[in-house]
Amino acid sequence: MDEASFGLMMSGLRTTLWLSVTSIVASLILGTFIGVLRVSPVLLLRKIAGYYVEFFRNVPLLTVLFFVFLGLPETGITLSIFNSGLVGLSIYTAAYVAEVVRAGLQSISHGQTEAARSLGLSYAQTLQYILLPQTFRITIPPLGNLLIALVKNTSIASAIVVPEVMYQAQVVEGRTFNSNIFLFAGLLYLVITIPLGLLANVTEQRLRLPERSNA
Repeated sequence: MDEASFGLMMSGLRTTLWLSVTSIVASLILGTFIGVLRVSPVLLLRKIAGYYVEFFRNVPLLTVLFFVFLGLPETGITLSIFNSGLVGLSIYTAAYVAEVVRAGLQSISHGQTEAARSLGLSYAQTLQYILLPQTFRITIPPLGNLLIALVKNTSIASAIVVPEVMYQAQVVEGRTFNSNIFLFAGLLYLVITIPLGLLANVTEQRLRLPERSNA
């Protein structure tokens, strides 16, 4: 691999890293909000959140990216190439995060909510101080898997010309006709996903709820 090709791949790695980090943060925030709405006592909010989840879970990510990149400008909303990838990945992944958060919230004993209410805590305070902290402890493994999948899904953003690793690999292959560049691209994704998986495992071990003794 020549110096120019290596430079393109490193540029793609930086873009992939930044796209991954921003999409992870955005999808976690949006997904948590939607997950909370999924268990809201207000029926209308539950239905709206449910429609959101069902829609994005049943639509291909590529379709979402093309809509954000090509469809939104027709409505007067124009985003940069990078921001189109960020928005598409975030709103798509948020649907899956929401289902994980919903399942985590519903796994917590309803008695804890009743106890919080008896102490005078509002619904929002109950979520903030009691339910959500336990939910994130419970859901670290599935959330970790989702975030790793998100990193790999950044490769699909190459379809809307986001200059991440896969896009740059295609550029290099087009110039050099060396298809082995895609193997190198795969190794660059591993540079991100393996540490992310290890971080999820370490976080799970540190935040694991203590098991009750049988004695």
